[in-house]
Amino acid sequence: MKGILKYWPIINSQKEMMFLGELEEILEGINMVEFQKIMVPLFWRIGCCISSSHFQVAERALFLWNNDQIVNLIAHNRHVILPIIFPALEKNMHNHWNQAVLNLTLNVRKMFSEMDDALFLSCVDQFKDEEEKLRMMAEKRKEAWRRVENAASLKPITENTAVLVTPLATSIAC
Repeated sequence: MKGILKYWPIINSQKEMMFLGELEEILEGINMVEFQKIMVPLFWRIGCCISSSHFQVAERALFLWNNDQIVNLIAHNRHVILPIIFPALEKNMHNHWNQAVLNLTLNVRKMFSEMDDALFLSCVDQFKDEEEKLRMMAEKRKEAWRRVENAASLKPITENTAVLVTPLATSIAC
């Protein structure tokens, strides 16, 4: 299992779907002790797959919740697993373009809510707090850049002076 996670093909969607299929087969036969040893890195990877913009990868990852054996493993370890994958589920709810992925995401969220509503609501609150922190950090960063740009605009440009240009918006995902 660690080998599968180590060599996960993050840039090849077709291979990623094959790895998810292999993963499902392994999880069908794994015992609880072995599952608990690898569940944290496993569900970090599954969370990345859930939030993939490639709809087949996201859909295949969400289909894991259609397997009763896997749902049983998840249910017994929901206190660890839900906080890991909740951000991916929330981001899908608001940003994913594919309707099938949105429906599957709703089903998985509903399943977790029915398993343990208190834990689910706790994850909702934690996610909102994290989003607020990120928003505040982005605001501070924007304000810092505004101050730098204002300071730079007050200085005359000479032939050896670097010119400040507007930074491009970039983001790094899974």
